[in-house]
Amino acid sequence: MNTDSFALRHIGPRESDLPQMLETVGASSLDQLMYETVPDDILLKKALDLDTAMSEQEYLEHITELSSKNKVFKTYIGLGYHQSNLPPVIQRNILENPGWYTAYTPYQAEIAQGRLEALLNFQTAVADLTGMELTNASLLDESTAAAEAMALLFAVREKEKKKSNASKFFVSEEILPQTLSLLQTRSTPLEIELVVGNHEEFDFADDFFGAILQYPGKTGKVHNYKEFIQKANDSQIKVAVAADILSLVLLESPGNFGVDVVVGTTQRFGIPLGYGGPHAAFFATKEEYKRSVPGRIIGVSKDTDGNRALRMALQTREQHIKRDRATSNICTAQVLLAVMAGMYAVYHGPEGLKYIANKVHSTAVTLSNSLEKLGFEQVNDTFFDTIAIKTDATKIKFLAEAKEVNFYYPDSGTVSIALNEATTIKDLNKILAIFSEAVKKDFQKITELDSENRIPEEVARKTEFLQQDVFNSYHSETDLMRYIKKLERKDLSLTHSMISLGSCTMKLNAAAEMLPLSDPMWGNMHPFVPVEQAEGYQIVLKKLEKQLTEITGFAATSLQPNSGAQGEFAGLMVIRAYHESRGEAHRNICLIPASAHGTNPASAVMAGMKVVVTKSTAEGNIDVDDLREKALKHKDNLSCLMVTYPSTHGVYESAIREITSIIHENGGQVYMDGANMNAQVGLTNPGAIGADVCHLNLHKTFAIPHGGGGPGVGPICVAKQLAPFLPSNPIIKTGGEQAITAISSAPYGSSLVCLISYAYICMLGVNGLKKATQYAILNANYIKERLNGHYEVLYAGERGRAAHEMIVDCRPFKEKGIEVTDIAKRLIDYGFHAPTVSFPIAGTLMIEPTESESKTSLDQFCDAMISIRKEIEEADKDHPNNVLKNSPHTLQMLTADNWEYPYTRQEAAFPMDYIADNKFWPSVRRVDDAYGDRNLICTCDPIESYMDA
Repeated sequence: MNTDSFALRHIGPRESDLPQMLETVGASSLDQLMYETVPDDILLKKALDLDTAMSEQEYLEHITELSSKNKVFKTYIGLGYHQSNLPPVIQRNILENPGWYTAYTPYQAEIAQGRLEALLNFQTAVADLTGMELTNASLLDESTAAAEAMALLFAVREKEKKKSNASKFFVSEEILPQTLSLLQTRSTPLEIELVVGNHEEFDFADDFFGAILQYPGKTGKVHNYKEFIQKANDSQIKVAVAADILSLVLLESPGNFGVDVVVGTTQRFGIPLGYGGPHAAFFATKEEYKRSVPGRIIGVSKDTDGNRALRMALQTREQHIKRDRATSNICTAQVLLAVMAGMYAVYHGPEGLKYIANKVHSTAVTLSNSLEKLGFEQVNDTFFDTIAIKTDATKIKFLAEAKEVNFYYPDSGTVSIALNEATTIKDLNKILAIFSEAVKKDFQKITELDSENRIPEEVARKTEFLQQDVFNSYHSETDLMRYIKKLERKDLSLTHSMISLGSCTMKLNAAAEMLPLSDPMWGNMHPFVPVEQAEGYQIVLKKLEKQLTEITGFAATSLQPNSGAQGEFAGLMVIRAYHESRGEAHRNICLIPASAHGTNPASAVMAGMKVVVTKSTAEGNIDVDDLREKALKHKDNLSCLMVTYPSTHGVYESAIREITSIIHENGGQVYMDGANMNAQVGLTNPGAIGADVCHLNLHKTFAIPHGGGGPGVGPICVAKQLAPFLPSNPIIKTGGEQAITAISSAPYGSSLVCLISYAYICMLGVNGLKKATQYAILNANYIKERLNGHYEVLYAGERGRAAHEMIVDCRPFKEKGIEVTDIAKRLIDYGFHAPTVSFPIAGTLMIEPTESESKTSLDQFCDAMISIRKEIEEADKDHPNNVLKNSPHTLQMLTADNWEYPYTRQEAAFPMDYIADNKFWPSVRRVDDAYGDRNLICTCDPIESYMDA
């Protein structure tokens, strides 16, 4: 056994398993199976031009060497990014813990109660600090959240505003530059007119529907917006505020001023800078807008026994259901980061947060006073953490960088300094030394912090926050460690068993890929430092772009989109810009197959396109005749086709090149959804099938952990003609010569976790990547054949093969009174997370095993499915008191004195021998979703307090 081979560790089946697996699937070799699965005309004729594999040890030495090329200066740039202190107890027990980072989105609430509680804590902290009634469980970044706020306010305009088609949106000139750029990106297709100006001079005209303010402003000044908000309310202009979460500990909640939406980022709550991300944004609003809120909301409900149980609320807003009527295309949150930020609030509690916020403020006040003593003018009379010094910025920049310090220089005569939690008195004296050198004066060393307050009394916080028990109970490391572990034990993750979710690719997240994320040389890098200070990052990101460009068969890549949904939107906006550059801005028809992912139509609408759905054949493939007919009908206005390949039905459609040719012949571009790229790498690629742009889910194909529902990264790879339009950033130059405006806050999106995909590609190498794809296809077909005769697989390729996933039909079991949900919940008793339920077809399971699962894991899953099939046969529609309908079975049920079921406790909890060795107990019985939607509770106050009311 070659112990240097990472592929040997990443790929589940052993070489000795291969003959038996091939015999089961009826293939003489892996090559024959690939030939029978992938259409010959799109198979790559030569190997990818990628490096050979590194061993884990070689990679770790390589990434450590690259980290040393990063110059991690003391950085006070601010602009929404501040160094914070990640408590080691959170770093070790959440960030570095696969029990947390390998879990999936909590669609199966019964086995996600720990994560759901952690997210409820996050929502409660945000609600308390913002003063709003309703918050979601995180968004991608502050700028994205601000753009979502604009879209929500546009959607919920008053009747008079809609009638008059009020479409102007006021943006305070104090807004962060990256947020303004993203507002420009998102407003254009919605035909919203942005008006940027001074809020004190705004005239509240009737043609405005909304406004957004920054609190504190980008220059650090704390404005009193009460009068502005009152006038806006009187004028039926809805107001959003982008707020600094830590400042809200000392500043009054925007919700108490009468605003409609509050957004921001929780990066300051212990999350590494990571050269821009990932960080969890927040979105808080009024309950009356609950049906329009983007993303996910965690709510309180009850289970079958009436016990408190959590789940994702208002799930009808999920995009695969609403499609082109979705409120947003956001389906990826930043759950892992939200969990960490929420736990930061739990660990410190209200008194700890007050201490941190007061210390940050006192640090800024002390520096301001000391610089004024040196003769400098500090222009912010009110501020929380950021001061602005009038001086020769060029001179200060030269001196500061020589001492490894970064400030922000908004113009040639201003130096902006944003202090943070990690700033010490030693750091303040270093800053003073820089300024004293500039004016050649001695300075008086700071020995203690001033207690003076520069927050205006009229906006100082007077309301209490975080009074709930959870924020006042776990302030020792022992207590928090046990609380985190208690929640972790309630969740099923890849540490327990295979998660065979179709379209989600829950593969191994190798420890060697994850280790560098804890290195401060990668974690403490601000996204807006001069690029020469980020040489290590620049090498990694440029190499990763090149690797992904080669893998996809395209010409260029942008890593900026920080989720798959954002990648979809970015790809469509690039296509839109391409058509506009050719004088064909009228091309706005987007063809989307009926089988497409639900985010596809939502993204198309968000990009200002009109969706035309094309039919599927009885075999589940794209109906080529219908596609041709619609492409011809709309040829003068055809913008693009959005296609998923292999299809969402788990099939390599042989007509794909004909399909892409039809679109090109009629003036359109082809966007390929990269959700199923795990079945392509090394065998074929989007370029080979004739696509022009694709997004990649790095959290699927390229091993970034799902983290309970995020972080994700959704880079776009494009053909030559689209490369000039790749997205830009207003501070750090990115993108092409005719770049569209920003897609995410940071220049390279969630840079920190891009290290994981870089590691994955480097350690698998050109041969390992292809092998991983082959084994993903083998594992799927192995399950397909093992389930043959017990379940019907709905679709297959022309030679009877599945791609990397398959759809199992559970609709016939209704005659036994069994629904697909019953099978999903019963799988919990067998120790498995359910496959994807009722997508893309209601009443089905979509199964995807990934290449990381061993033959033993596959066999256990198949044995469980076959055992459940026998239980279905024994079910009786007229007698629903059966093992499936009562699943999942909790430990409380099994140990109760009474047992009123027509089956044994053994059959309920231990239906197969292997389960006893590693039993996973769900912490609640089946959750009542309907009750939770009728009684929406989204904070962690005791449920009794709502019932009494």
